[in-house]
Amino acid sequence: MAVKVLIIEDNPVARSFLCRVVRESFSDAMEITEAGDLETARRHVAKLAEEGPDGIFKLMLVDLELPDGSGMEFLGEVAGTPATKIVTTLYSDDDHLFPALQCGADGYLLKEDRFEVLVEELQRIVRGQPPLSPAIARRLLTHFRPGSTGDSGPMPLQSGFGALQSNAQFAPGRSGVVLDPPPEWERLTPRENEVLTYLSKGFTIKEIANLMGIKWFTVNDHIKSIYKKLNVSSRAEAAVLASKQGLV
Repeated sequence: MAVKVLIIEDNPVARSFLCRVVRESFSDAMEITEAGDLETARRHVAKLAEEGPDGIFKLMLVDLELPDGSGMEFLGEVAGTPATKIVTTLYSDDDHLFPALQCGADGYLLKEDRFEVLVEELQRIVRGQPPLSPAIARRLLTHFRPGSTGDSGPMPLQSGFGALQSNAQFAPGRSGVVLDPPPEWERLTPRENEVLTYLSKGFTIKEIANLMGIKWFTVNDHIKSIYKKLNVSSRAEAAVLASKQGLV
């Protein structure tokens, strides 16, 4: 029997990309269902549940930013199901990461990572390990390392991979965005400025690669460098700075 997979992603290009990642990650036959918004995803889950114990999704990939709400809502709704629930997003900051884990996510992957990296991280499921993008794994290690700000007090997670501990309280969404350009702005290379301009205009990573005549994973590297230099963790924050500098 094919393994049933649900992919919730509003961007058709990203959705197709994630479908390829899933098919490459597992040797079992896959029956992938796609949803571009929360309402469609809910209908798919309800319809499949009517088929009984065998009619359930075994794996769910959930984007956090959807046209009709947040993927956090969906994670909370399916927290009690046996499916392995993995967030797939561009957001790598604590204000998205920890609420997602608290809502029941079993893994957290960044769509900006290379195809091969995402495949490798998804394959961790077979080995009983939580699928985490390298940058997210490093963030968790730093946060929960003894001596950090979040190492005392419980924060049980509804995750199939055990519980993490933290005394911090997190709320979904950014508390604000950086409004003033940081000193590091001048350090952006001409190539990075070009990528930031396209990124701020809403182009996908693959579209930027085609426009610039470079590989898509090279665009990924530029984006990561931009985020680091500007001290931002999302496309939205980067877009604010780009707008202030007249790039968009």
